[in-house]
Amino acid sequence: MRTSEFMMALNALCHERDLSKEVVIQAVERALLTAYKRDYGGKAYNPVVKIDPATGDARVYVDKEVVDDVMHPHTEISLEEARKFDPNAQIGDVIKVEITPKDFGRIAAQTAKQVIMQAIREAERDKVYADFSSREGEIVVGTVQGVDAKTGTVRLSLGRAEAVMPRQEQIPTERYRPGQRVRVYVYEVKKSQRGPQIYVSRTHRDMLRRLLELEVPEIANGTVIIKGIAREPGARSKVAVWATQEGVDPVGACVGMKGIRNQSIVNELNGEKIDVVEWSPDEAVFVANALSPAKVAHVFLDPDHPEGKTALVIVPDNQLSLAIGKGGQNARLAAKLTGWRIDIKSASEAADEALRRAEMEAQRRLKEEQERLERERKIEEARRLLEEAQKALTEEEEETAIAAELETVEAEPEPEPVMAASEPPAPETAAVEEDFFEEDFFDEEEEEEEDFFEKPKQAKAQGEKPSLADLFYTLDKRGQQVELEDEIRKRRKERKSSKKRKKKGR
Repeated sequence: MRTSEFMMALNALCHERDLSKEVVIQAVERALLTAYKRDYGGKAYNPVVKIDPATGDARVYVDKEVVDDVMHPHTEISLEEARKFDPNAQIGDVIKVEITPKDFGRIAAQTAKQVIMQAIREAERDKVYADFSSREGEIVVGTVQGVDAKTGTVRLSLGRAEAVMPRQEQIPTERYRPGQRVRVYVYEVKKSQRGPQIYVSRTHRDMLRRLLELEVPEIANGTVIIKGIAREPGARSKVAVWATQEGVDPVGACVGMKGIRNQSIVNELNGEKIDVVEWSPDEAVFVANALSPAKVAHVFLDPDHPEGKTALVIVPDNQLSLAIGKGGQNARLAAKLTGWRIDIKSASEAADEALRRAEMEAQRRLKEEQERLERERKIEEARRLLEEAQKALTEEEEETAIAAELETVEAEPEPEPVMAASEPPAPETAAVEEDFFEEDFFDEEEEEEEDFFEKPKQAKAQGEKPSLADLFYTLDKRGQQVELEDEIRKRRKERKSSKKRKKKGR
């Protein structure tokens, strides 16, 4: 095949496959370089293959340095030889020298055929990948080629590429047949050794978003914004929309006159119902709107609920089943759309529950009040017992201190009287006093003595004049003046103790 024919075939191939001519020529040049190195051993030459894009001629060049004395012919060239290729060459320049073999065209064509075809296939794959990767997140139209009986995966032709739709990405109520044209959503594009792998879906919620953008001009130009989508493919979907301009009805714009816009999307999704609700920055209002078409009486939000953000919704009794929906579908989609856990109750049920809660709260408060009073009573009782214990302890300490003081006094020896040589004898009153405290005196009846001393005390306490017994004084063993009554009692105790010791000694 002549060179001109090769270039014509190359141009036809590029036009047929919709490939870039420059990309294909570069692939051919790499293939020819590989063939040249294998057949002519050009490792030391560092060769370069160039194809003239106008004529298609393939030539091999090598870089050589211009020197006076050629020592290495593979990398050096004389000035005389260099000026045959470049008249302006000088010593030290590096010029390209053509070393194309005579039969290079035939050998190169045979060797590079497979490499060129592989390069062309890779270029096609790269182009397909670049094309569809930029269309990721968009809707495309494909033709069903077949359905895998085992996995249920649907293969679709997208023109120059093939896409797959897994079973979980198919609407459950749909059945696909070869040759059927369907709209699908491109949700992922991957590279592989067999080329780009394109995955499409008809259940993705963003497919509904793209369909609304295609059908509703207000959404396409930004007048209406889609705030959220909750979808159960093939059954029902809810879409929250909001208008960026005052005076625009976002729900009416999406539904269209007599519901024509909404109906076209329903038909495309095989009868899937579409509920369009108005979004609101007030979350309570948004929750009420999301439960459309049911009428909502009250919404109570509890963001700190243990099970997560919870909205208690009160609806009239005749709206309860409509708010919940078949199998809880309406409430479930509303919860997905708003992000709130929704608890729906009828008005009568809510009233009964409120009454029960009020009764339980009253009982709880009564119980707390009783417990508080019981605690206060116990605290007061404990305080009283503590005071009595402290008082008893104080009296016991006082008695112990008095007893200790008396023991100390009794333990002290009686001082002997010191008498001077010329001191006169003691007065007779001392002898009389000693006789007074003899044993015979203590043998008298105790009752008489008690009367003798107690009656004057009682009289004194009642403000009467004291008797003679109150005026009697005597001297104790230390010579101190004490009341006669105290000394008599003290001597009696000593006498009794002495008698007990004597009895024990016997």
